[in-house]
Amino acid sequence: MDSAPGSFAQPDSFPSPFPFVLVLLRRMADHQPGLVEDALRELGFGRAVMREANRRWQAMQRSPRRRSAVARYRSVLGPPESTATRRIGDLTCEALGWSVPLWPDLRFEVLTAPNGAVWNEWLVRAPGAPGPRLRTAADLRPWSCTVDEVARAFAPARPMEGSAPTRWRLAFDAPEAENGELRHYVAEFTWGLLQRMEDVRPASPTA
Repeated sequence: MDSAPGSFAQPDSFPSPFPFVLVLLRRMADHQPGLVEDALRELGFGRAVMREANRRWQAMQRSPRRRSAVARYRSVLGPPESTATRRIGDLTCEALGWSVPLWPDLRFEVLTAPNGAVWNEWLVRAPGAPGPRLRTAADLRPWSCTVDEVARAFAPARPMEGSAPTRWRLAFDAPEAENGELRHYVAEFTWGLLQRMEDVRPASPTA
């Protein structure tokens, strides 16, 4: 039987339920191919399955009969494991959370407006899970921390436009582990998880 547009056919060669974590990994492979290869081995999937997962997710998003963003996430991730009401300034939103196979201390979070529109979709630290100790630039290792954790640890951080809808950048100052010299960095995140950092310049001109 043919699948309806926006749905996922499930041939024998494709795992079921749909492994959404592979969609996350596909974007991360642009910056951290080695970590993604290790993750695929841990999950027992090959690169071809990762590419197919991403293709199907993109097809869902572009289908003329596509569901709402929240409905798409529910269709591939199932019912959220947690729901909470959040206040962001004067706005009230609902936070939906799902566990992620690779990262037991993280949750995939979708923030929705009262009208159902999705405001944000990213990885965050799971409630009660200890976060990393971020004191120097050396502590900022790929996949070790989230956008909000870096922003809090090295405040005030300045948000910058990312290179794709699932990417964020932060500009901030952080000390070197060796000598405490304060330097200016730009960190790039994919789906909310740190991917890489660029050492831009000393935080202040030297004499």
